Amino acid sequence: MPELPEVEVVRAGLERHVVGATIEAVEVLHPRPVRRDHRGSTGFAAALAGQRIEAVRRRGKYFWLALANGDALLGHLGMSGQMLLHEPGALDERHLRVRFGLRTADERRLEMRFVDQRMFGGLVVSEGGAELPTEIVHIARDPIDPAFDDDEFVRRARRRTSAIKRLLLDQGLVSGVGNIYADEALWRARLHGERPGDRLSGPVLRGLLGHVRDVMGEALAQGGTSFDALYVNVNGESGYFDRSLDAYGQEGEPCRRCGTPIRRVAFMNRSSFFCPRCQRPPRARPARRAD
Repeated sequence: MPELPEVEVVRAGLERHVVGATIEAVEVLHPRPVRRDHRGSTGFAAALAGQRIEAVRRRGKYFWLALANGDALLGHLGMSGQMLLHEPGALDERHLRVRFGLRTADERRLEMRFVDQRMFGGLVVSEGGAELPTEIVHIARDPIDPAFDDDEFVRRARRRTSAIKRLLLDQGLVSGVGNIYADEALWRARLHGERPGDRLSGPVLRGLLGHVRDVMGEALAQGGTSFDALYVNVNGESGYFDRSLDAYGQEGEPCRRCGTPIRRVAFMNRSSFFCPRCQRPPRARPARRAD
């Protein structure tokens, strides 16, 4: 699934090309991507036609186009979603689901296309959502957001007995950190993902946040992580941070720090990758004595 760096790459690409453009026409080619919009496909298209795009924003893995009327076009890429930009007349993608005809600020025509092979992603018109759609107010800020509160994250994490990797993936605590970047940050911090939050000190948790930011910053600089052709920017180009991964997907490869083979274990219907030497598992909690 695209994580924060991949979504930020898409957001930034859209910002460069569509801010100031007017949505002239919307064609919903498959109803599933707009299934969460109560208007249905026809109402979804009508709510967007004629609207000018004022800004492109993001919270965690969600992005939205702020519209001049105060509404927003809210999107999530799901497992395989793409937002692509083309000149009119370009060959349609096989899994093209929604087409937006745009007139840019300099009077050029441009197509914005939502392409989604697996159709877990989606789009919805959020009424009054230009600043922050109500549908995602429960989503926490992400670590690269200037307004992210490190102290609040530390306080909340230290009150939880959940494993630190689960806390990193809790979008109500910190958004945008997915499986790949959690494993990479934990490897850099020399922390096992099963270490409970309440057993970690404030300095350790702040250090972990620093590693999360470093990993995400490096991924952004390289266009994100692309393991296949599904994860691309608005021009259809893949990122290449996967070449720099130290833990995720490296099962059996020697740890770049100590040479111990990276191990993979099952985790929440996915996988966790870690170095069994550098990232020691936590000790079991002592059993409570019966009265």
